[in-house]
Amino acid sequence: MAVEMLSYIERESPVHRLTGVTKLICFLIWSSIAMLTYDTRVLLFLFLFSVLIFIVSKVKIREVAFVLLFILFFLLINNLAIYLFSPQEGVKIYGTSHVLVEIGGKYSVTLEQLFYQFNVTLKYFTVIPAALLFIVTTDPSEFAASLNRIGVSYRISYAVALALRYIPDIQRDFRNISLAQQARGIDMSRKEKLPKRIKNAASIIIPLILSSLDKIETISNAMELRGFGKNKKRTWYRSRPIQKNDIITIALFITILTISLYTTFHDGNRFYNPFQ
Repeated sequence: MAVEMLSYIERESPVHRLTGVTKLICFLIWSSIAMLTYDTRVLLFLFLFSVLIFIVSKVKIREVAFVLLFILFFLLINNLAIYLFSPQEGVKIYGTSHVLVEIGGKYSVTLEQLFYQFNVTLKYFTVIPAALLFIVTTDPSEFAASLNRIGVSYRISYAVALALRYIPDIQRDFRNISLAQQARGIDMSRKEKLPKRIKNAASIIIPLILSSLDKIETISNAMELRGFGKNKKRTWYRSRPIQKNDIITIALFITILTISLYTTFHDGNRFYNPFQ
């Protein structure tokens, strides 16, 4: 059985034992730090800390390998685009120019540009593990209950849970439809040329869309028949109260946020400049 991407992976770890709302708060704090800072020291700390959390979560790299490779591919494209459209951005930011390779014109490779793009890459490596962990270590039903506990409408909370649960369903349907189409003689393997494979993919996408719409109608009818949304409140089977570990974790992340923001902005500039 193929491993489903971006679906909940049940493990016994300190990360899994945290409530969904705790993980959401920590992820938002983590993302805010990564977006606001270009301080290499802060980004390196966040990256190493995120790797440590990933190890503690007991989630295996192979279980999220495809998503990681997909994101790294777009990271490569992003770095190439930055260099093509703004090859001297690092020089503008850091105020110096140390040319490493003379190409001609503005496209000369500078140490400042490489350092700037290194920081951009670090920002990706900082957020990616946190985002993946939030998705694969959070049970959708428990997360919805946690959102409702902090004041989010249970209708919205339930919609979030359905969206998270629907990711593996779509993957499962795609795989089943793909196998059915291949059994009918439609080749989706690497033996076929890429344009032909893309054309053959249409024979999977259309049934997938139709089956998804059919499931949406079935779920909405079932919810309506059970009177979903009639009352102002509801109970949750997977509800968990916030515990001591959750409070300690949130406090730790708020401390990291405070220290990171001070380190980044204490001199009035969010860029760490080793060239001065």
